[in-house]
Amino acid sequence: MIKYRLTTISVMISSLLVSCTDRLAEQETAPVEEPAASEKLVFTPENAVAGKLLVYFSGEAAEKVEHSSLTRSGGPLTRSGIEEFDRVLENIGVRSLHRVFPVDKRNEERTRKAGLHRWYTVEFDETADLKEAALAMAGVAEVSKVEFNLRMERTSDLKAIPFAGTGNRFQQASAEAVFNDPYLDLQWNYMNTGNTEIYSGIKAGADADCIPAWRLCTGDPRVVVAVVDDCVQWNHPDLEANMWINGDEIPGNGIDDDGNGLVDDIHGYNFVNDTSLTLSDGLDGSHGTHVAGTVAAVNGNGTGVCGIAGGSGSGDGARIMSCQIFHNEDLGNGTAEVSAKAIKYAADNGASILQCSFGYGAGAVTSDAIYAQDASIEKQAIDYFIGTKNCEAVDGGIVIFASGNDMSAMSAYPGAYKDYISVTAMACDYTPAYYTNYGYSCNVAAPGGDAYQSSLDNRTEASQILSTVNGSAYGYMQGTSMACPHVSGIAALGLSYALQLGKTFTVDEFNSILLTSVNDIDPYCTGTRFTQVSETSMGNLDLSRFKGGMGSGYIDAYQVLMNVRGTTCIPVPVGSQAQIDITSYIGDGNPNLTIVSAVLSDEEKDRLGMTSNPVKFGGNILLTCTKPGAGIMTVTLRAGTASGSGMEGKTVTKEFALIARPGNPANGGWL
Repeated sequence: MIKYRLTTISVMISSLLVSCTDRLAEQETAPVEEPAASEKLVFTPENAVAGKLLVYFSGEAAEKVEHSSLTRSGGPLTRSGIEEFDRVLENIGVRSLHRVFPVDKRNEERTRKAGLHRWYTVEFDETADLKEAALAMAGVAEVSKVEFNLRMERTSDLKAIPFAGTGNRFQQASAEAVFNDPYLDLQWNYMNTGNTEIYSGIKAGADADCIPAWRLCTGDPRVVVAVVDDCVQWNHPDLEANMWINGDEIPGNGIDDDGNGLVDDIHGYNFVNDTSLTLSDGLDGSHGTHVAGTVAAVNGNGTGVCGIAGGSGSGDGARIMSCQIFHNEDLGNGTAEVSAKAIKYAADNGASILQCSFGYGAGAVTSDAIYAQDASIEKQAIDYFIGTKNCEAVDGGIVIFASGNDMSAMSAYPGAYKDYISVTAMACDYTPAYYTNYGYSCNVAAPGGDAYQSSLDNRTEASQILSTVNGSAYGYMQGTSMACPHVSGIAALGLSYALQLGKTFTVDEFNSILLTSVNDIDPYCTGTRFTQVSETSMGNLDLSRFKGGMGSGYIDAYQVLMNVRGTTCIPVPVGSQAQIDITSYIGDGNPNLTIVSAVLSDEEKDRLGMTSNPVKFGGNILLTCTKPGAGIMTVTLRAGTASGSGMEGKTVTKEFALIARPGNPANGGWL
């Protein structure tokens, strides 16, 4: 096969640039120069797809290309109508030139306003030198930028362990359980009771605190989570009822009924192969299905597992939209082009949360400035998503990424970018998972599982995350891929609760709620733990390196709902007396109020292991919790001084949420 090269063209372009520079230097006032070709390149050829580049035309040039598309006589478009650009196409063996984002009649005006119609994919001979092709295209004045189509990585080892359990385990589940799903007691990530059958070193409370949250809200079908990943098994018995359905599309008729440029996108779309959703082969192709189960597997249906925003079994769970960007090992899997198309689709079809357990390898992009300056196609698509309001509770889209599994002291991009949430992973004993990225631009931790607690040959399956897998089955996986959907599911639960209460938030406000509704993980980032320390060896992992690097803390679903509600959360310890200066949480921290009483319901006292109501001691409230948990404490306060002769002052009541966790401060967080 002939290998096309562009040396002659590159030299010609370089000579022209040099001669132009020399002439301009002789002038007193030089006009603004066209950016050098190299300045228009986005990313590098490393880990990019051969024979494909993404081109961003100027506005006028995009109109010329559109005109060429309309006037072609059948077959793929191979000419742009821009003479200089077409010479480049001819030299690299062009195969096709097409718009990245298909025309969606319903959203075309918004698409054009965002400039996304200007992105085109150029496919050409794979033997052509990729960098030289990019430089030649970038040397054309009508081209604003040329992007290398980088491959994405899934942030999991993709090893799914089939769940071997049979029968109904519900009779063994904790009394805390609120649903009848038989394997809920194995989902330590939602309600960790310290069951050593899961792992000998497990610690109660190392979870996402879902049980008390579910007593307030279980989900809402008006909240749609786009799972940008492998195909989600849409007919899985524990997912089917919570799958998003495109009501404007008729299944299986081979027609684009809704005019969005895609055919038969019923529960989502396969952007890898440009077809309807396609399940990946084998158990290890279950990444998307596993992620989706954590977000919103159906609760209360007497089947399998629970999902964080999976509803109560009455059709009231959040909805899962499958935006497929991976499929087996086909070339083009999870590229910048494919993920951008999936993300824009999610925005155009009603998703309000973007669940992304993928990214570039840590270090591929090293700063927000570089990421923003390059303004890649995928960043523009995410910006479009953030700017699209699809839920009445929030004015735009919430974007959540896994931080990555590189054991690196920085988050991978895109998750590292300041406008998105990057999720690290913790194990069932509060410690950081051995594989997780940490440090720079990591925002919040969540359960991700940790398989290797003893040896590489002894994978501890139950200490991983149990969820749905392909084949209408269940299985264990681990990774920041598994931590990420905990935050997405909790975000869906929070938006559901906001809808329930009639609350509304900006994107920044809601992101702030997610990142401040946390418990401290730093006390567990000390000493060592025997675990996997590299791909091939076990050893003592130095936990101190994670201190301050796991994000704001590990996320707490109940705290998220309390912050949505506007109720102040107070951290208290487990196993020792807490002394709370309640007035420190009111107003400016120094109100003229007197404590009259503090009470909890008998049910909530039992959940916290409290044998009596809190007591007043001076200006403080004393209480002791013996179990991890959460509950509402109602405090009655008097405004004004009682005289003792019938002038009692005005009494008011205020709710506070107690969050009991090992390691929480005994003084309720106040000195």
